This record gives sequence, structure tokens and C-alpha cells, in this order.
Amino acid sequence: MRLLMTVSFRALTVALTLATVPHAGQAQTSSDRWSQFRGDAGNGVSESTLPADLTLKWTYEADEAIDSSAAIVDGAVYVGTYAGTLISLDLETGTERWTYSTGDMGIGESSPAVAGDLVFIGDLGGVFHAVDTATGKARWTFETMGEIKSSPVIVGNRVLIGSYDGFLYALAIADGEQVWKYETQNYVHATPAVWDGVAYFGGCDELFHGVRISDGKEVVSLSAGAYTAASPVITDGKVYFGTYDNEVIGIDLDTHELLWRYEHPQRHFPFYSSALATADTIVIGGRDKMVHAIDEASGEPRWTFTTKARVDSSPAASGGRVYAGSSDGRLYVLDLDTGEKLWEFDTAAPLVASPAIAEGRLVIGSEDGVLYCFG
Repeated sequence: MRLLMTVSFRALTVALTLATVPHAGQAQTSSDRWSQFRGDAGNGVSESTLPADLTLKWTYEADEAIDSSAAIVDGAVYVGTYAGTLISLDLETGTERWTYSTGDMGIGESSPAVAGDLVFIGDLGGVFHAVDTATGKARWTFETMGEIKSSPVIVGNRVLIGSYDGFLYALAIADGEQVWKYETQNYVHATPAVWDGVAYFGGCDELFHGVRISDGKEVVSLSAGAYTAASPVITDGKVYFGTYDNEVIGIDLDTHELLWRYEHPQRHFPFYSSALATADTIVIGGRDKMVHAIDEASGEPRWTFTTKARVDSSPAASGGRVYAGSSDGRLYVLDLDTGEKLWEFDTAAPLVASPAIAEGRLVIGSEDGVLYCFG
């Protein structure tokens, strides 16, 4: 199995060449906002500063479980629930600003993305919604043919969204018109990461895809060797993501070469969580109940931290600390360098949603429908 996967990567390296694309980098960054899944930069790292000792500022009781990860923009919080409600709250007080109903279908793991005066989210009925941030009224909707668990990604005047109908779509932000769609061989669960004008994502078809944002053309398709639900993280032209074959994989996007594979030597469980990337460390949660820190250059382990249940929540980082939710119901704060536990908070319900960090606040939802704000 290992040898076949290695040959697959090397063969594709020779056979494929990456098409020339305009330099777009990753999503536009902002000093203090978290406008989409994994933050503005798409790497899970916030530039916002959190207090050394977190305190609970407020809670909000939603109508159902929250797997959707929050967005924080301009003093407002946006999050979806399994009851099919997109909620907007005041970040400072937790006061409800408005609620928007998607109808009969709930909102699963799809997390809001905010661009200008619109907030976007997908539902489990396959409908993609663009909602006015001020009024909570629908501006437009777009129907796919499968449930949406992927989160939207904003790139210029377009929004990207994956669907369980097997397509990645690019839609015009202004009116929802389809610009292009790219077909895979199975569900599109992962949220794309953007680098140099290309959207990269692993698929449930066991392939790693690269799609040119300008025209929807495939520029790379590599065997990932396994089903991939985790969203990739890209730093300096290198991409990292976990798979259901119990590995975290690093690939050079210029050469398509496999950089390394990481697998825990004793505990062999899938990686569903999406990684964060700091200057030299990749941090990811595992279904082995651990948070793993991996040396970005070598793929060697730096530390692990063991929780009491699987870690499907995707960790976030700020100020040399890692913030990770676990299905044991606890939010953990870990030292980025050592993995030492600095603090924990017990919500008494599984945390599958991921932390969002901006404006001096951390927001995360739980499986019992409570949204927590710390600062």
C-alpha cells in the first residue's frame, strides 16, 4: 500500500504540469477578523490577541446542534445550526441581531463566509444561500444536487462551494450566477484552500484536485491514496492535509512531489480535522483522541496532547497558543511549542465545530446547541 501510493505520486509528478496562473496568493488577510472557515488567511491562525486567562463572556442557546464554525466580522458573529437557522449575534453582548431560516433542511458543517454585505452558507438540502448581513434576508440562492457540508471560500468577486453532487462550483457573489463547475468522482466535502489562483482540495474520490479559479480548468489531480474529508492548509507553496488512511500528507505544489507522510506510530486512526499551519509547525486533531503537532519541514512529530474523545474540531492558533475542541466536551488551550495544557473549559457536550478567533474573542458552538464566547 505504501509503495503503490509513492509510485502514484511520482508518476503523476512526471505526467502533470501545473498551468500558468496569475499570482493570487491565499485569501485576502485582515488584522482582526475571521470571515470564513479557517480564518481570513485560510491557515487557522488569527492575528487577534486573546487574554492569557480566558473568561466566559456570554452564551447563546440555539435551536439545535452546532457543527458549523462561526465567522466574526465587524462586531458580528454568524453561525449555522442543524435546525436550518443562520444566526447573527452581537459579538460584545451575544444579543441576537437576526435569524434566517434555510427551510426544512438543516445546516451541518458548512460554515459561514462573509464578503461585503453578504454572508454565505450551504445547507443539507443542497441549497447555497447568500444573506444580507444587515437585514438577515435572502439576496439569492443557488441549488446543487447534493447536500452541502463544504464551507464557502471567497476569491475576489466569486464564491467557491463544494457539494455532495460531486461538483465544486464558482458563483458570482453579486447574483449567484454559475461561472463554472468542476466535476469530481465523488462527494466534495472538504473546503478548498487557495494558492496562486488555484483552488486545492482533497476529495472523497481519493484524489487531490487543483482547479484554476479563473476558468474552472483542472491543473492537477494527484492520488491521495485515501478518502479525504479534511480541508487542506497551504503555506509557502506547500499543502498539508489528513486522510482516512490515518496519515497527514505534505505535497509541494510546484513539483507535485510528496514531501512527507506522518502517522502516529501506535495509534492508527483517521484524520477528519483540518490542520493549521504556523511558521514551522502543522497542528491537527485526530480520531485517535489526540492533537498532533508536526514539524513542517521534516514531517516528524513535535508533540501530542491526548484528550478523552476524538478531535474532529479543527484547531486554531493565536499568540503562541493552540485552541482545540474535543468531542469530550472540552475546549483546550495548549502551548504551541510544547503541547502543555494551559487551560480547559468543560461545555458538557461534544465540540465538533472549530474555534473562531477575532476582535479579542473566541467563539465556538457545541452539539447541545450552545454558542460560547470567551475573551
